Order: sequence, then structure tokens, then C-alpha cells
Amino acid sequence: MKNFTFFSEFILLGLSADPQIQTVLFVLFLAIYLLALVGNVVIILAIKGDSHLHTPMYFFLGHLSFLDICFASVTMPKMLQNFLSQKKTISVWGCFTQSFFFLLSGCAEASLLSAMAYDRYAAICHPLLYTVIMNRSLCTTMVSGAWMMGFLNSLVNNIFIYKLDFCGPSVIHHFSCELPSLFPLSCTDPTANKFLLAGSSAFLGLLTLPLILFSYSRIISAILNIRSSGGQGKAFSTCSSHLTVVLLFYGTALFRYISPASGSVLERVVSIQYSVITSLLNPLIYSLKNQEVKAALQRMLRPPMCSSKKGFSDREWGRGIFLNTLRRKKLFEVSILKVSSTNQ
Repeated sequence: MKNFTFFSEFILLGLSADPQIQTVLFVLFLAIYLLALVGNVVIILAIKGDSHLHTPMYFFLGHLSFLDICFASVTMPKMLQNFLSQKKTISVWGCFTQSFFFLLSGCAEASLLSAMAYDRYAAICHPLLYTVIMNRSLCTTMVSGAWMMGFLNSLVNNIFIYKLDFCGPSVIHHFSCELPSLFPLSCTDPTANKFLLAGSSAFLGLLTLPLILFSYSRIISAILNIRSSGGQGKAFSTCSSHLTVVLLFYGTALFRYISPASGSVLERVVSIQYSVITSLLNPLIYSLKNQEVKAALQRMLRPPMCSSKKGFSDREWGRGIFLNTLRRKKLFEVSILKVSSTNQ
């Protein structure tokens, strides 16, 4: 392969060259990684094992937790190894494999977050039609589409990276093999690759961000039309967790991929935020701000009274949606009665 005849490894500079700081960072990021893994696995197990959570919202949340595990696992093991190693290298093939799965996970998560925004829109703005709108077929199609978008975007960008000649230097000013960090190492002009990455990222943003903005504009409008402050609080609580995750993820990811690569410490900190810290915060945000998840975790920790089948069966899916629809219908009727009494 002509592209890689000059060297077979890249050097990852990481976050610091000071051995003492590296030891501290190893302990810190090992704790973050383990907590992220445990938190997301617990969320997945709670959703799988509790029929009360077999609804579209938690169906998406389960896939988001799995994506967070993948996202963190793409970079964290190599980062932790380099903290304790004198030779901070990664093979060329390992680097491009990491780049492929990193971009796949990031694009799939962006697409999934937009699907979750639409789910919150349907739940708040059309509570009585929620069962019809968010049927199982649509939810499965949305999740499959998110994975497909991530795969195609990553495949196209990583195929064209082979058009570049890497002949030195082989030092990556980053802790992982993100594509923007590889372009400055090319001996050939990477302008076409930069335009491709920017174009595909913009295309993905045009597909996902408008759906998020539309959903939350309608959600905010619907919440403001609720006269009861208690009703507004309950409606907002159903989407506040997702909105927090969207702001954390999109805010840092857009900064990273819109600004030109400079190898600065700020770039590495931003990358840590959306690839590592977000994976840790997501299960905390959804478990601490969500009473249904808290209740499911409490039931999961209790001794089982009898064996039950795990998974999203059609019956349990329908039961979960039916119970949530009744609850939303009741809240809807109460808010209507309050508005009527106020007008009188």
C-alpha cells in the first residue's frame, strides 16, 4: 500500500507529557470510563427488565446508552494504555479503525438524538395520538436510520482518507485518531477531504438539527399554553433530560468540526466532552431527573419474586404505551378543565 510505506505507526501526544500528571489522568479517566460503562449498562438492563419502560422513549434511551458505551470504548482503552506507556503509538490500521468507529458512533448519536426529540414532540403535543404516531415500526426505522447514517458518513470519509499520502511527521496532536487531527499529517493536499468532512457533517446537521429545533419550538409553545404552573413543570420535565443531552453533545461537537484543526489543548478538552464526559453524564441525567427510571432501578434491585421474560415483547410494548397514554390523557383533561374554569 503506497500510502503507508514511510512509517507504520502514529504517535499520539495525548493530554500531557508529564509522567506525574499522566498518572493522575490515568486514575481519573479510568474512573470516568468505568462509571460510564456501569451507568449505561445499568440503564440498558433496567429498560430490558422492566415492562413499565417498554415505551418508545426508553427504547431510544436504551440505544443511546449502547451508543455511549461504543463511543467511549473507541478511544478510552488506548488513551488509558498511553498514560502508562513510554511508547505512545498506534498502528496505522488501528488508527483508521478507531477513526471509522469514532465517526460512526458520533453521527449515529446525533441522528438518534433527533429521533428522541421527535418522540418528545409527539408525547407532549399529541398525547392522545402518541400510540398511533410512535408505533413500533416507526421507532425501529428511526433507530436503524440513525445507525445507517452513522455508518455511511463514516465509510465515505474514511475511504477517501486512503487517497492521502502520510510520509511524516507521524505525531498526532490529540489523544485519538479523529479525522481533523490526521489531515495536517498528510504530505498531499487534504483540502478535498476537509471539504468532504465538512460537507457530510453539514448534511447530517441539516437532517438532524431542523427536526430538533422544530420539535422543541412546538414543545415550548405547547408548554406555554398550559395555564397551570404544575402542568408546565410536568410537561417540561419529560423533555428536560433530552434537551440537556442535546446541548452538551451538539454544542461541543459543532465547535470541534466547524473550527479548523490546530492541535490545541482546547480541541482535546472539547473532544473529551462529547466523546467521554457525555457518555458518563447521560445515564446520570436520565436517572436523576426521571422518576420512572428511578422506580425501575429500585424494582431491579429488589429480590425477584418470580422469573420473567426479558426484552421488548409486543405485548409489553403495547402495555407500556397504553399506560403512558392514559397518564397523558388524564393530565391533558385536567389541564383543559383548568383552562375552562379560568375562562369562566
